[in-house]
Amino acid sequence: MIQSLLVFLDAVASEVAVDAVATTGIVEKLSGMTPDEIMHAITALTISLAGKFVKVLLIWFVGRWIIRKVVRLIKKIMLKRKVNPSVSSFVSSMIDVVAMAVIIIMIISVLGIDTSSFIALFASAGVAVGMALSGTLQNFAGGVMILLFRPFKVGDYIEAQGIGGSVKEIQIFNTVINTPDNKIILLPNGPLSTGIINNYSREPLRRLDLNFSVAYGDDYEMAKAVMLRLIKEDGRALNEPAAPFVALGSLSASSIDLTVRIWCKQEDYWGMKFDLTQKVYETFPKEGLKFPYQTFTVQLDKN
Repeated sequence: MIQSLLVFLDAVASEVAVDAVATTGIVEKLSGMTPDEIMHAITALTISLAGKFVKVLLIWFVGRWIIRKVVRLIKKIMLKRKVNPSVSSFVSSMIDVVAMAVIIIMIISVLGIDTSSFIALFASAGVAVGMALSGTLQNFAGGVMILLFRPFKVGDYIEAQGIGGSVKEIQIFNTVINTPDNKIILLPNGPLSTGIINNYSREPLRRLDLNFSVAYGDDYEMAKAVMLRLIKEDGRALNEPAAPFVALGSLSASSIDLTVRIWCKQEDYWGMKFDLTQKVYETFPKEGLKFPYQTFTVQLDKN
């Protein structure tokens, strides 16, 4: 950035030297001109300056009008998407500042001033600021993306970056997560917006998957019937998008494993999971169904 500033100052000094030489040449030229020729030159210069002045005014007012229209459109879009007001204000201000810088550079160019030094200076400053605030800017951009596209909202239960909990607040740079054991965790929005997000609250229905085991020798059909009866008695299972499903999932080393799949409302998920587990534990032994224990066969060698 310092090197760019030195280049800019050197360019300005060179232009001042060139202007001084040009001014001396103009004075010498005017001394050899008649009054009519001088008046003609002044008139031509005035017309040229007036033309540039008109261009400057046109660029300024038209540019400002376009900027206002664009900012209003962006505000309407963000308001429609219910974006956080602080983010909407910040984005609108940033667009306004950047657009104003472009208009100023255009005006300087119309006035005949070399803009390459200004552009180099702005570019260097932008690179320096971007490198210094790379992490912060990444989190801000991630926050804007989350608020615009809304992969989750306040109150949703999500899992992301190895953390699970309810979304308590979506800030510009961080998302506040409240875990089930009542811990507050701040997740940076940058990695959060580019990573995998598991939103458990997005859909109104969830499928409850359970696995229960009975011992070898027990009647599988009876176990299935008892399981379906317990599900029906619970009363929270849904028949859409699919009726409760019970099947022989696998044959393990010391048990027969039942796979149970039940569709339920989002708010009934955990209640059904815990209640059915308790009911299976209490009911299966009464129906003559045994829970298997892991067994080992030990063979002794006399030698």
